[in-house]
Amino acid sequence: MNKPLIELSGIQVRIDERDILKNVDFSLHRQEIVTLIGPNGAGKSTLIKVLLGIIKPKAGQVHSHKALKFSYVPQKFNPSHSLPLRVCDLLALEKCDAATKAEVIRDTGISKLEYSKVQQLSGGERQRVLIARALLRQPDILVLDEPMQGLDIQSEAELYNYVSSLPAKYGCAVLMVSHDLQWVMQGTHRVVCLNKHICCSGTPANVQQHPEYQAIFGTNRVFYQHHHDHCAHGDSATPCQHDPRPHIHPEPEV
Repeated sequence: MNKPLIELSGIQVRIDERDILKNVDFSLHRQEIVTLIGPNGAGKSTLIKVLLGIIKPKAGQVHSHKALKFSYVPQKFNPSHSLPLRVCDLLALEKCDAATKAEVIRDTGISKLEYSKVQQLSGGERQRVLIARALLRQPDILVLDEPMQGLDIQSEAELYNYVSSLPAKYGCAVLMVSHDLQWVMQGTHRVVCLNKHICCSGTPANVQQHPEYQAIFGTNRVFYQHHHDHCAHGDSATPCQHDPRPHIHPEPEV
């Protein structure tokens, strides 16, 4: 079994006398796509900050495979309209060789946007630009915080298809925070359901059947799963090549 890139064990975080995370165990393997879900206030952002080293837990340990390089794509990026920020200016903030930069720009499909103002981009275009900037760091772990928020269905589908290709293309792991269960259940290798503690963790199909998942999200959503082969990492799975296009038809939300 491959050693995880990063592993958290027994993590506890208290803020203002409130338990934010309690006895959380979490790991992330190379070239794995893991999606973190849970209700508002579940501690998802706090767990990300522990992983990034921004918050030091009250108890527990963080073990990393090496000096990991993280890239973080925020949930929102809305620079002031008074700031004349072009896409090429934003990308220039990350230093990398010209060949890598050209490859990332081509792969993310933003070559025609380089001289556009960031403020004038559509939601899908802006997310691609932010992902491009993150990839220029050549990260071991790419963290995406609600990357599909505010996008139309077509843009969501295109962006999820692209995200699913990143581990094989760039060798990174992807950790995604999302409330969009339709896409979560289609485009990830492992789902981790958090509600201050780890409620359940595993493949999308298994997590949907877990009582704690159903207690939080209900049982009305029925997803068609695209089946593909995995090699187990405990309750996780190593990634494989598969078609990440939408194959699911959730029941209406109530």
